[in-house]
Amino acid sequence: MISSMTGFGRGEAEFEEYRATVELRSVNNRYCEVATRLPKVLADREVDVQKMIKAVFARGRINAQLKLELPLGRGTDLVVDETIAADYYSLLESLRRKTGLEDPVRLDHLLKNPDLFRAAEHDEAMAEKAWTVVKEAITRASEEMHLMRVQEGQALEKELRERIEAIGTRLSEVEEEAPKRLPAAGEKLRSRLAEIIDDNRIDNDRLEFEMALLADKLDVREECVRLHSHLDLFQEALDADKPVGRKLNFLSQEMNREINTIGSKANDAGLSHLVVEMKEDLEKIREQVENVE
Repeated sequence: MISSMTGFGRGEAEFEEYRATVELRSVNNRYCEVATRLPKVLADREVDVQKMIKAVFARGRINAQLKLELPLGRGTDLVVDETIAADYYSLLESLRRKTGLEDPVRLDHLLKNPDLFRAAEHDEAMAEKAWTVVKEAITRASEEMHLMRVQEGQALEKELRERIEAIGTRLSEVEEEAPKRLPAAGEKLRSRLAEIIDDNRIDNDRLEFEMALLADKLDVREECVRLHSHLDLFQEALDADKPVGRKLNFLSQEMNREINTIGSKANDAGLSHLVVEMKEDLEKIREQVENVE
């Protein structure tokens, strides 16, 4: 069973007052690449996130979007330094009294102090709880995307098997028709020689030698054997319970090589037509293999 490299998965998880939502999107890629941006509380967990996702998927460019909700007042990047705020208020209040001002000290006066806010401190306990909920969300999103990729892979597999079987059918026709060319090709060779010289002067030994060269030139048995082998290996790869995209890509290249060689040796309109049909099916296979994990 094969999997597609395109898919989407969404996972949610909760733990105490911590909530996480993870969305995964993947597209075709030769290798497995994971891109994500994490909140500061989990800034040191990027490698762990990538490892979790790569443990499930072998290929594809995967984008991970993460939304994390922390307990009230714990999720902001900035917090009020209450000590500085209190000290600053006392100074302003003292200044107001000394100057005889009647207007009270207001909030906008305090906000003019740039030291009033500081970065939030994320303690280890908070980070561990956040990571616990994020891990669960990643697992659920990965499972959902994997299921979607498998479902799309089933459609790909169906088409690939049909194309492979079509090539196999036409290959059998090639094997049946190819030997029939030799007598006709030999007669054509004799006729051409007879047009050049008197028929009685044709050297039969020389003619047999030329016929042997012609037969070797037209012989496609080895190519057919190798192509059958590639088709069988392709079918076996489709049955494998592991990522086989690279293997299928390699086999499709080898099949293309053998089909091209058969075409170059065809020397027959019927065989050439079969080769064209095989190449059409193979081109569709090569396009679809690019989507296989």
